[in-house]
Amino acid sequence: MPTRKSVATLPTLSSPDRVVYPDAGLTKRDVFKYYEAVAPRLLEDSGERLMSVVRCPNGIDGERFFQKHLGPAFGKALHRVEIAENDGKRAQYAWLDDVAGVLALAQMNVIEFHPWGSRVKTLEKPDRLIFDLDPDPGIGWAKLKAAAHELRDALAEFELQSFPRLTGGKGVHLVVPIARRYAWDEARDFSDKFAHAMEARAPARYVATMSKAKREGRVFIDWLRNGRGATAVASWSLRARKGAPVAMPVTWDEFARVRAPDRFKLRDALKRLDAPIWDDAGARDQRLPKAADLH
Repeated sequence: MPTRKSVATLPTLSSPDRVVYPDAGLTKRDVFKYYEAVAPRLLEDSGERLMSVVRCPNGIDGERFFQKHLGPAFGKALHRVEIAENDGKRAQYAWLDDVAGVLALAQMNVIEFHPWGSRVKTLEKPDRLIFDLDPDPGIGWAKLKAAAHELRDALAEFELQSFPRLTGGKGVHLVVPIARRYAWDEARDFSDKFAHAMEARAPARYVATMSKAKREGRVFIDWLRNGRGATAVASWSLRARKGAPVAMPVTWDEFARVRAPDRFKLRDALKRLDAPIWDDAGARDQRLPKAADLH
């Protein structure tokens, strides 16, 4: 397992005037400065986790790449480790734990950060679950908010506290911290059973399978982000979408007042750098219920 290296020199920004968000008039310099400012908050969520990224070398209107193998071209500020992938093959992955690592990726035209659900030192023991509520296009924001509250309350029935994150897209994440004592299969199995239990409880409102044909008029509870190697967008990450929205963690009180999942744009996020958001310290040792309790 890797050890931390000394803090690297901050990378030099190239092509600072390249337009990244044409509709918002934001350049690569703006993105770089944003990530420099929010790096401490981003690292709270994503530090010391294997990282996949979305790169947009020619701005969000150009070709984009989802990459999970970040080789030497991404700079020396990243830490690297070779792991066995799910198919048994070995591959090199990267993780970061300082501002230099964040900015090395920003310099490489990374817009979105997508970390694993475990930390690199305890790679086979996830420390959080994520339920991604993905609404059918015909479902309005009010109904999606109601769904998020309903899932929050259902999780609370199992003494699991959850925290909302606006995805900056069309959905909402419910993040559930858990104790680092479960294997990936156990975390995935609970997530699977919980999502399908919600579908069984309210089949007119929820679906727990990926089939688009079954999603009409329903919210897809995407539980598949809880398997080994799966990722979800990080808190404070920009999204490669018009307007430069940010995936923003909010309190439940704030969530009740928010009017859209892409409410927070780049400049809005910069105003929240010192805001207390999730008080999750007491939830980090949460234990999953037994499978029999889900029936």
